[in-house]
Amino acid sequence: MADVQMIDRGDGIRLAARFQPGSGPTILFLPGYMSDMSGTKAQHLLQWAADTGRPCLLLDYSGCGASEGEFDNGSIRRWAADAKAVADALAPGPLLPVGSSMGGWIMLHLALAEPSRIHALVGIAPAPDFTRWGLALSADDVERLAHQGFTLRPSAYSDEGYRYSRTLIEDAAEACLLGRPIPLDCPVRLLHGDEDDAVPWDISIQLMKSLTSADVQLTLVKGGDHRLSSPADLALLQRSIESLLP
Repeated sequence: MADVQMIDRGDGIRLAARFQPGSGPTILFLPGYMSDMSGTKAQHLLQWAADTGRPCLLLDYSGCGASEGEFDNGSIRRWAADAKAVADALAPGPLLPVGSSMGGWIMLHLALAEPSRIHALVGIAPAPDFTRWGLALSADDVERLAHQGFTLRPSAYSDEGYRYSRTLIEDAAEACLLGRPIPLDCPVRLLHGDEDDAVPWDISIQLMKSLTSADVQLTLVKGGDHRLSSPADLALLQRSIESLLP
């Protein structure tokens, strides 16, 4: 399969990416918070694309995985710009972004930046605005953010806990999207587990209502967790993407 390439985003920071060429819109996988392109869903999509002749693009956001840069300088709009820079360099045609968790927030900003390039969107437990509804900062958190620029919170998805920077949180205040119209009119498919312990499935309902597109479908997976990475979940993801391809 495709080797890792390093793409200069324009300011000397190089972003790690893997591009599998093929025919049709490029499936662009956008990982979740503190995740990268080595994850189960990303690798599955890359192999599936190679097997079926479809183009697929994976990347690590700046400060994540094999990409350069400092994690604490990252934010939703910065990472959306990273995704655009990699897509511009390697896959300048139509895109089919697939956003997992925080990647679902990033895919919305990417689509809003260049709606004419977006063939369709697929969100897997999308988490737009998670800093607003999922990150209640304590007084200690606020003090740590002010004095050291970041705070650490326990997480079931990382032994070291999740690190939240002042840059991320300040940018997120301007990057929130829910509760007002999101002017995207492409087809959208949302997949969400009803036992997701990280992103309530109600967030996908809110997102569906906020999108202006008339072609938005939500699939609620009985017993599904936040990762949605079981063989059955991956098969559902494939079918969802295939239904959107020409």
